[in-house]
Amino acid sequence: MKSISFYSSMGMMLAILVCSSVAVSQNSAFHPDRKVEMIVEKPSSKAIESLQILKEGNKRFLSGASTHERQDPERIKDLAKGQNPKCVIVGCSDSRVPPEIVFDQGLGDVFSIRTAGNVMADFEIGSIEYAIDHLHTPLVVVMGHQGCGAIKALLDHVDNVDAGNASEREDHVSKIIEKLKSEEEEQEVLRTAGKNFNLAVVANVVHGVKQLRNSDPHLKKAYLNGEINIVGAIYHIESGEVEFLDF
Repeated sequence: MKSISFYSSMGMMLAILVCSSVAVSQNSAFHPDRKVEMIVEKPSSKAIESLQILKEGNKRFLSGASTHERQDPERIKDLAKGQNPKCVIVGCSDSRVPPEIVFDQGLGDVFSIRTAGNVMADFEIGSIEYAIDHLHTPLVVVMGHQGCGAIKALLDHVDNVDAGNASEREDHVSKIIEKLKSEEEEQEVLRTAGKNFNLAVVANVVHGVKQLRNSDPHLKKAYLNGEINIVGAIYHIESGEVEFLDF
């Protein structure tokens, strides 16, 4: 397994590389000229607390000391009155990466959104907005993982995928691959590093974080105001460790 600093460095270098070299239209959700706006120095105390809870939960999971709290009939009764999740986790549908388990959380703790390759469109972003606006969830985590099948499919078939032709295909998996290929960060990796699996996984997470940080009208405003924090993470399937990227 690569060290945490290795992957964090890749995330930071990728973010800087993309921000400085990728040209996109003014109508795109990704704005490389807004580099300064990407970083919020003082996220809310609730967001900081929620992130720490996730880190501590993953440590328990790694050490085999998961507590499995808030998973009993009494918790079910309490949640019937309403929910107040600590975080939104946008993750991959991969069966090896269940967020509630790897973070040792209970019922009602995680507002979980999972798609292959943790890709996001209007429905997923709308779900996140619901959690932020109506459930007052302070933290959003975009979590990719090593060995992601969607990223592997992209790298295996990238030479045969024509971005923009999704509407002409009946295969919905192809549409996921086309969505991944359309990400500026993935294109930058392919141009500069070729079919680098680990870097492509990081690029996908960087894209997801930037996509949400720049999502109008709700998420961008809440993020820039410090009301919420939006961060990226990589799950290491061979160890169970979750690494939070620093960018």
